[in-house]
Amino acid sequence: MIGLKSADYWNSRKYLYLFVGPAIISLVLIVILPTIFLWYVSFTSYDLGMGWEKRTFVGLQNFYFLISGQDREFWPSVIVSLEYMVISTVIEFILGFAIAILFNRKMIGKRLWMSCLLVPLTVTPAVVALMWKLMYNTEYGVINYILGFLGISVNWLSSSMALISVIIVDIWQWTPFVALILYAGLQALPQEPYEASMVDGASSLQVFRYITLPMMRPMITIAILLRSIDALKVFDTVYGLTQGGPGNATELLSLHIYRLGFQHTGWIGRSSAAAIVLLLFTTVLSTYLLRALRRDYKAGEGI
Repeated sequence: MIGLKSADYWNSRKYLYLFVGPAIISLVLIVILPTIFLWYVSFTSYDLGMGWEKRTFVGLQNFYFLISGQDREFWPSVIVSLEYMVISTVIEFILGFAIAILFNRKMIGKRLWMSCLLVPLTVTPAVVALMWKLMYNTEYGVINYILGFLGISVNWLSSSMALISVIIVDIWQWTPFVALILYAGLQALPQEPYEASMVDGASSLQVFRYITLPMMRPMITIAILLRSIDALKVFDTVYGLTQGGPGNATELLSLHIYRLGFQHTGWIGRSSAAAIVLLLFTTVLSTYLLRALRRDYKAGEGI
């Protein structure tokens, strides 16, 4: 009997390894090994103007070059990235929550409206950038054409408006994503607390504040986590729309990494160091939000 149980155990483990193995191998090849290589290159002097065999180990010199201010564009790009992340995530959360609450009610044509809501998510970032670049055009763009009836003309991609413009594009494309996450959370909420609140005569504002928000905190944290990380590392939409310009008005850290490594200088070592900084930013942010998510789940279990 013991032998049979042991054989069954090892057979089950064998099938487990069979199914999980490809995923682990893919993770190692696509994520872990490139990350290790990135760390290694960040400690070297390698650039595109030299052969790989001529690289030298420079320790923390690349990181010092960035953090000490010798790279004058590094800290401004960090600030722009943080502004982009905070503003876009906050607005997307507010609009997404409002849309989710709207769809959570009975309404005519809900399926049609939800299908329309998904359209921005189906468009690739490169196409989104091209489409909005045409719409933002000061001479023949559709936005200024409409504003022209009010006697208004805006240079959307000027140095003073460029960051706002790319944030608007991000909001347009990713607010539906936040709305869908929060809508799924609203659909999964138990109805008993709402029925009890109706008996107690609670107002809509009280129901939202004391029932909906506390129960939705895990889903809110997930939505903010996913959008914050994605906003920190966004590249393609902003590059296609402004290429980081005018000047450095929209040069996010991800674009600065690209410019360091491939566009101007070819400093792969310094570019890798900047990529490590971005990796650390996203790791710290995700760790903090995941801990908050864990606390929310524990609080929910306590209730």
